[in-house]
Amino acid sequence: MALTRLFISLFPVAVLAGLASASASPFLPDSAFQGSTGSTGRSLLQAKNDCPIGFETQNYTILTNKCKAPHYPPTECCDAFKEFACPFAAYINNLSTNCADTMFTYIDFRGYPKGMFADECLKGKEGVSCEGILVVLLCGLGALLFP
Repeated sequence: MALTRLFISLFPVAVLAGLASASASPFLPDSAFQGSTGSTGRSLLQAKNDCPIGFETQNYTILTNKCKAPHYPPTECCDAFKEFACPFAAYINNLSTNCADTMFTYIDFRGYPKGMFADECLKGKEGVSCEGILVVLLCGLGALLFP
C-alpha cells in the first residue's frame, strides 16, 4: 500500500518532467537554417559606387575664405558651399555613388562642424541646388578631366 501511494505521488512529477524535457527539444527549428535577410540584403542595397571625383585634391579655399568660424554665417557659407559643390552636383546628388559622403568627409577635415553644410545648404532629397550658379558644367568637366 505504501508503494502504491509513492507511485501515485511520483507519477505526476514524472509526467511533468517528461513534458518539460520534450519542450526543450535538442532539435533545431527550421528557422535556424534559414539565412538572415536583415543585414545581408540591406547592405547589398546600400552598396555605392566609388566617386570618380578626387575630393582629396580639390581646392577648398572658396569655403575657407568665405565661411569662417566662430559664427559661420549661413548665407555666406551656403553660397561658398554651392560655389564649391555645384561643379560636382551631378555626382553629389547621385545616391548610387559615395561622392557626397566623400566630399563631406574632406570638408570636415578642414575644421567645419560635422553636418553643417548638409544641414544648412542641402534641399532635402534633391541634394545641392545650383540655381544661379553659372559655372557648373565647365568646372565639373574640368574637375573630371584634371583631378
